Amino acid sequence: MWIYEKKLQYPIRVDTTNPRLAAMIIEQFGGADGELSAGLRYLSQRWSMDNKRVVATLNDIGTEELAHWEMIGTLVYKLTKDATVEEIKGTPFEAHYVNHGMGLYPHNAAGVPWTATFFNVKGDPVADLHEDMAAEEKARATYEWLINISDDPGVTDTLRFLREREIVHFQRFGEALRIVQEDMNCNKYY
Repeated sequence: MWIYEKKLQYPIRVDTTNPRLAAMIIEQFGGADGELSAGLRYLSQRWSMDNKRVVATLNDIGTEELAHWEMIGTLVYKLTKDATVEEIKGTPFEAHYVNHGMGLYPHNAAGVPWTATFFNVKGDPVADLHEDMAAEEKARATYEWLINISDDPGVTDTLRFLREREIVHFQRFGEALRIVQEDMNCNKYY
């Protein structure tokens, strides 16, 4: 069952108009290691998971990733909504603007459109959870690099929050992996 609370998970404050920064942050909107890929990865993997506690973890984190996708979209929107065409010209956001105007479209910072090939579902609990842990670490690294280039204090605050959630997700997937391995050991899989 879905219960949607009509507010963002974390308050978004953007202090400047900055299409250049928006073009980099859009990596987490439509990139391989971004929030959309993560949410769909975990929500897809849950169907082949045998342990109900692990299914619940995948469901919880998958839906939270979609909330993060909403936050990233809000950041990009707020960074660009008041930008003039002159402010957009010559920035990496210019190519996005030519194709999509101010509308959000899932692609990475290089402009490559989102594709389902950005994530995998193997159907093997150990393989899937290892992929999930790696995905969380890649997302954490991307947030770290976005923090390094951000010159907007409000944006940086949100990016730090999202980076910390990646760490928590990594830890929860580690716990899920231990549960799965204990189940497999009991069943003589290893």
